[in-house]
Amino acid sequence: MPNILTLLLATPGDSPALADGAAEALGAAAALGTPVAVVIGPAEALPQLAERAAALGAAEVLTAAVDRAQLGVPVVDAAAAAVARVSPEAVLVPHSIEGTDAAGRLAARLRAPLAVDAIGVERDEEGVLAHHSVYGGAYSVTSAATFGPLVVTLRLGSIDARAEAAPAQVSELQVEASGKPAAVVQSVEAVQQTSARPDLRSAKRVVSGGRGLGSKEQFVLVEQLADQLGAAVGASRAAVDAGYAEQAMQVGQTGTSVSPELYVALGISGAIQHRAGMQTAKTIIAIDKDAGAPIFEVADLGVVGDVFTIVPQLIAALEARKS
Repeated sequence: MPNILTLLLATPGDSPALADGAAEALGAAAALGTPVAVVIGPAEALPQLAERAAALGAAEVLTAAVDRAQLGVPVVDAAAAAVARVSPEAVLVPHSIEGTDAAGRLAARLRAPLAVDAIGVERDEEGVLAHHSVYGGAYSVTSAATFGPLVVTLRLGSIDARAEAAPAQVSELQVEASGKPAAVVQSVEAVQQTSARPDLRSAKRVVSGGRGLGSKEQFVLVEQLADQLGAAVGASRAAVDAGYAEQAMQVGQTGTSVSPELYVALGISGAIQHRAGMQTAKTIIAIDKDAGAPIFEVADLGVVGDVFTIVPQLIAALEARKS
């Protein structure tokens, strides 16, 4: 079977872990061929990270220690060395901020084809195919490359497949620094920010609010329902522009694309730009007083009504169920 390389980056901080999307990337790789992981992070954390990659299904794990003070170049040096070693048919990378940066740089370095924000991959008789949701989700298309390796970024939450755990076959990757120019981090100022809510990009549940909430004060209703569901909080662009929510919460074509198991839209009309970022969710529930709102076109369950009447009742029911 052909090798499929997965690029797995460590999260920054005092307790590094594999970044979100590792299990999905390895699951997709296993469906295409032999999953080989290259784990890139701080030297002291690599043994634990490699063990985790094996537990997620990597048949072989290559480890590479990088200087995180330099941006971009050391990661690509390691990824390029991994490609040279295993000759993969494709390179799969989680579609995070760091992952997309690394994938784009790697494709440019290798003069390789790049498929961005794929929601699935498969194989035909000629090679690896990448599936995409495009034009605001209006079309599902398939891309292929005539040469390789094909570098693919996978939208977080879009891959259901998981690989079986494998015995750890770990080896250190020999990486020769390219010496290419790289931005350097000169100082870091830590900002303490605590939240019990999951990260929006990788959350399994998301509750989003739109302009129909009416004000920043009333947008708290979205947060209350999210907390009951253990969900991340999202917002439409209209809600962000109106000052109801922070820009980091924006879901849509110009915000974050999400593919959670559950997406709840409150007071969101469903403009095509918003639907582009959420309609690949497994289950979509929409509550809006306008029966003709476009959001109902993609909703699995639509409730026509006032969010200020329905949502408090829903929160009360969830609280009663927990108690």
